[in-house]
Amino acid sequence: MPYGFSEPSTAAPTRVPAPASRPPHGTAPTPPRLRARTAAALRHAWPALAAYTAVRALGLLVFTVWAHRDRRSVRHLLMESWDCDWYLKIAQNGYAHELGARIDGNNLAFFPLYPLLVRAGEALVPWLPRGAAGLSVSVGASVLAAWGIFAVGDRLYGRRAGVVLAVLWGSLPVALVQWMGYTESLFTALCAWSLYAVLSGRWLWAGSLAALAGLTRPTGVAVAAAVSLSALLTLRRPPDARTPRPVRPLIGALVAPLGWLAYVGWVSLRLGRWDGYFAVQKLWRNEWDGGVATWRRMRDLFVTERPALFVAMVTVVLLGAVVLFVLSVGDRQPLPLLIFSGLLLVIVLGSSGVYFPRARFLLPGFPLLLPVAAALARARAHVLVTVLTAAALTSAVCGGHMLLGWHGPP
Repeated sequence: MPYGFSEPSTAAPTRVPAPASRPPHGTAPTPPRLRARTAAALRHAWPALAAYTAVRALGLLVFTVWAHRDRRSVRHLLMESWDCDWYLKIAQNGYAHELGARIDGNNLAFFPLYPLLVRAGEALVPWLPRGAAGLSVSVGASVLAAWGIFAVGDRLYGRRAGVVLAVLWGSLPVALVQWMGYTESLFTALCAWSLYAVLSGRWLWAGSLAALAGLTRPTGVAVAAAVSLSALLTLRRPPDARTPRPVRPLIGALVAPLGWLAYVGWVSLRLGRWDGYFAVQKLWRNEWDGGVATWRRMRDLFVTERPALFVAMVTVVLLGAVVLFVLSVGDRQPLPLLIFSGLLLVIVLGSSGVYFPRARFLLPGFPLLLPVAAALARARAHVLVTVLTAAALTSAVCGGHMLLGWHGPP
């Protein structure tokens, strides 16, 4: 099929229900039918969700033992440290009213959806501490993200590859952040399901979820571009009985960037200048320079310095992400996934901001793991179990070092 995202790969098993089980196109399923379909999808995805939860529970256990040994507060580190504290204060006090001149001090750099959900959780469960509400949002979103990641892998390469993909995402070196009061889990969940909606031709869902992603992180522009460009390419195809009416891709294309544009526009109005959000980012020393600062930092680390273990790990992750993107292009991944991963890399590697959080910024780029997941899914069972176990243990150790051995924000 043109553009590679309207039908599942031939490698994926056919799981599409018979046409008679679907409501007419454009008609919402009845609640009993919707519940039945959701339950069936959950039964299909449960191995991925169980394996993902087990991997992250292992990481949390290792971190907890390590933190108690070092007499550090697990609650503070997971719920109230670094960016967690920024989001909790936004949920409590709102945003700044002026730009100011303080370096790394203006909270308008942080997008609003996560603190809004924290505030909503606090209102629904008043006895729950604000930090616990934030952590609950992150943990719940991480499971939804794992489900969406599984759904993408399952659609393209089959159920086993989907399970492996979800486990690999939960076994990344900085995956402990997925169970912290950070936005990566929420953002990844919105991106994963938005991209799955594109692959399955659900353009209104794709655009709406992309818009919410644009209210969550600055890199929401990457998923918005993936949805909008894919939808516009779909409009070029001649219509047939299987394609949605042209108005749906068009609406999805228009809705996708609205979240990101709305927040950036709101910041401009709040500060009274057209470049308000970018002026805030400049105060955080974060500007796009095409990768010059990133390259210089990598060169200095390995030529003139002895990098700390965590910083070296970040560098390995960044270089590995580039290699995986090249492999993804070679595998001819569906265009929406390539657009999303490519733009995410361009934004993260092309910015001049702080170096060491960049491995975390790439956490939502799960399509980069598809070449590895597809290869492992074809491997023998003992090879698969050995590799995934080693990845989970390595992630647990790296997560503990990230928060306890590295004296700085992850």
